[in-house]
Amino acid sequence: MVNTQHAIQEMVTIRDFVRWAVTQFNQAGLVYGHGTDNSWDEAVNLVLSTLHLPPDIDVNVLESKLLATEKESIAQHVKKRVVEQIPVPYLVNEAWFAGLNFYVDERVIIPRSPIAELLEEALSPWVEKDNIKSMLDLCTGSGCIAIASALVFPEASVDAVDVSEDALAVAKLNVERFSLEDTVHLIQSDLFSNLKGKQYDVIISNPPYVSQSEYEFLPKEYLHEPQKALLCEADGLDTVRKILQNARAHLTDKGILIVEVGFNQEKLEAEFPHVPFTWLQFENGGEGVFLLTADELKELNHTF
Repeated sequence: MVNTQHAIQEMVTIRDFVRWAVTQFNQAGLVYGHGTDNSWDEAVNLVLSTLHLPPDIDVNVLESKLLATEKESIAQHVKKRVVEQIPVPYLVNEAWFAGLNFYVDERVIIPRSPIAELLEEALSPWVEKDNIKSMLDLCTGSGCIAIASALVFPEASVDAVDVSEDALAVAKLNVERFSLEDTVHLIQSDLFSNLKGKQYDVIISNPPYVSQSEYEFLPKEYLHEPQKALLCEADGLDTVRKILQNARAHLTDKGILIVEVGFNQEKLEAEFPHVPFTWLQFENGGEGVFLLTADELKELNHTF
């Protein structure tokens, strides 16, 4: 059991609470993966986010003394992280993606896709920035990909699609947060079903791709996320197949499709051996994101 009262009485500075949180996390043997991959970064994220401080804060601020109310908030968050194994972004209702801070809660999956790195590089060298006028974010969740896209490609109109009303409610909060109501358009749709033949220069998707067998063994941290945002029953590729089958009709002639499939790369290549998937590389970690052009998708459609 986490002794929060002892911590509140004895700890003084931000650094004290980071150190204490690391100890609690290590003792509990927590699992990471929602923005961090180790106990130290997790503790820093929790403490700074609880205090509404940015992650790139001057390290000297770590010696700042905390108010009693701040100590209580941090201690309670640490306790919930350990006892209930709730991911930090849900505890503090915020997550960082592509250098941007988003509101999140348990209605949406926590942003962590390596697609963020692609957007920070303006999808270079795959597109000419000035040529992008329309973009689609399928399975938008919190709206992070759509919003980052709108900020990177200010001349583009961006549609953000999700089947979940709950997810779109969160995405709406984030669209308003960034004052992008005129640029990012939220659409409830099961993939392309409500898009009425619209075409886009870029389609990006981070769809559900966890198989039933994989889902049953996920750590408790991941089970706090919406099941529909993770689980794609059977082999995990049903949604990806639907995207591949229908994406060409919604791309402009020079358009591109970018989809994250996680660890399903080999399964996808085995099922579509003649498809020239381009598997994108990431400097900051991540894998399983492919790119296909409109022409490549046209050839793929003959296999369906």
